[in-house]
Amino acid sequence: MEERPFSDISFEKYLNEEKLMGNRCKQCNALFIPPRPICIACHSTDMNWVEMSGKGKLSAYTCISIGPSFMRAEGYDRHNPYCSGVVELEEGARVDARIEGVDPKEPENINVGMSLRVKFLHREDHKTYLAFEPV
Repeated sequence: MEERPFSDISFEKYLNEEKLMGNRCKQCNALFIPPRPICIACHSTDMNWVEMSGKGKLSAYTCISIGPSFMRAEGYDRHNPYCSGVVELEEGARVDARIEGVDPKEPENINVGMSLRVKFLHREDHKTYLAFEPV
């Protein structure tokens, strides 16, 4: 695997390749996603890339009716909300992402603790967005 800096740009490049990557501190074993150049636990810069399984559980979520302009451009609004959540990965790290395959108009049917798997959303702007869907 080529060496890439621990940055948002590298993280996005991996998403374009349909890889969910984080980084682990070699000193204290702390895991981060998205990656960080400096460990917030022990302040080490001795890090390495780790590929995540893409499996996890929903820790928290919210259904959004009034979102940012790029989400409105995708057709989300008061009548068509979307779901965003925090996913705890099998590896232990947590990541924020869009939650697909659920009905944000009926949030009472979305369950914290439900099993999820990664989904890569490829858009026309040549950008890939991170999402998860129920297993």
